[in-house]
Amino acid sequence: MKSMTGFAALDGTEDDLGWRWEIRSVNARGLDLKLRLPAGFESLDAPLRARAREALARGSVSASLSVFQARETARMRPDPQAIRAAIELLREVRETAADTGLPLAPVTGESLVPALLSAAPDHRAAPDAEALAEPIRTGFAVALSRLVDARQGEGARLKRIIAGHLSQIESLVRDAEACATEAVHVLRERVRRQIRDLVADETTLDAGRLEQEVAVLATRADVREEIDRLKAHIAAAHDLLSAEVSVGRKLDFLTQEFNREANTLCSKSATDALTRIGLDLKTTIDQLREQAANVE
Repeated sequence: MKSMTGFAALDGTEDDLGWRWEIRSVNARGLDLKLRLPAGFESLDAPLRARAREALARGSVSASLSVFQARETARMRPDPQAIRAAIELLREVRETAADTGLPLAPVTGESLVPALLSAAPDHRAAPDAEALAEPIRTGFAVALSRLVDARQGEGARLKRIIAGHLSQIESLVRDAEACATEAVHVLRERVRRQIRDLVADETTLDAGRLEQEVAVLATRADVREEIDRLKAHIAAAHDLLSAEVSVGRKLDFLTQEFNREANTLCSKSATDALTRIGLDLKTTIDQLREQAANVE
């Protein structure tokens, strides 16, 4: 079992250039892949998407590539000719100020460095997309593999949580089954009492007709069919947990079936105890549904 939530990153260098892949994924109904590539690398879009589809079945996946200069120090060194020109200009300024009697504070050579660095020309060429294509494709495959590992690790945690919810549902279904027979008898006696209270004392009741009506109401309140279906759903969910393929969609559909049976059980409940069990079932099934929504 794999989760749809995960993160992976990978850094690399090629000559004077560095690159970094970052891939994030969250849950989604299908596979929604967003690729962010720098200008000049658009030709990599199609092969990278194909590679992602081979590794991932579902999830909203955002993959971004950044390419940068790996050696910044060479670019930040000003031209020696610019240094000499700045010193000469400073000398002329100070001489002119002295001739006019304008006082100036002392100046050190270090104070020129920030201005010279900001004025230094940037001789970097645009990244060679063709030369970087192969290492970037390889890096994407490695980052994607790390994402799959992260999603698998999260999936193992999800599997334990879902198995715990299934165990709780199983226990509640056993409790409901124990209450089911009692609930039918309680309903039968309740209906008989209500009918006796409603009719006049002198009215003669047809015992056969009364028993027939009670039987119809008891049949409608019988939850054993819902319990049998809940047991079948539990068995199907355990089969999905042990499957070696993506089961997220099937598990999501199964939680809807769980919820449908729990709703019917609550609506047919004839006792307070069975109603409480049905409400606990709905709560646990909702927790199961939240976790199943993250399964690939």
